[in-house]
Amino acid sequence: MKILAIGASGEVGSIITPALKEKYEVITAGRNSGDLRADISFASSIENLYKQTGKLDAVVNFAGNSITFPLNEMTEERYNISVVQKLLSQINLVLIGLNYINNNGSFTLISGIMGEKPKAGTSGKSIANGGINSFVLSASLEMSRNIRLNVVSPGWVKNIPAEDMIAGYLKSVETQVNGEIIRIGYIV
Repeated sequence: MKILAIGASGEVGSIITPALKEKYEVITAGRNSGDLRADISFASSIENLYKQTGKLDAVVNFAGNSITFPLNEMTEERYNISVVQKLLSQINLVLIGLNYINNNGSFTLISGIMGEKPKAGTSGKSIANGGINSFVLSASLEMSRNIRLNVVSPGWVKNIPAEDMIAGYLKSVETQVNGEIIRIGYIV
């Protein structure tokens, strides 16, 4: 299986990528590290990334910035950071990636606990994470060629055992689940 792992050197990616590499051919990508360089907040960068990888069996994304400030300090520009860099970037990974993913392939996106269990001061993260969850739930209903789409939603990463994180990502990549929010480290 040929997998593209985006954000492989980040907090979550550095946990999952070695486990994927034990079993599969993995191409890593990131803004500043990896086999390939890409800034997924730009559709043109995503297109260029896929052109370099060629056909893939799975895309696993760990990347996406979102920010938090108290509501009275949030601005349109601050919300746009979360919307563009975490939500739209992952939507574009799927939309553009449909041209590069093999039949029976999969996309695994990342959201987070704030999409379902927000706290005061987290509206920037909450809208991005909730939007990703909603996108996966709806877009997975329209995937063709047996392509699957899931999202991993971790709680506080530092409090989650590595084996639980790995199991969640492998569930998305290796099983037939589709349209699932794979919650790790929290109960809704």
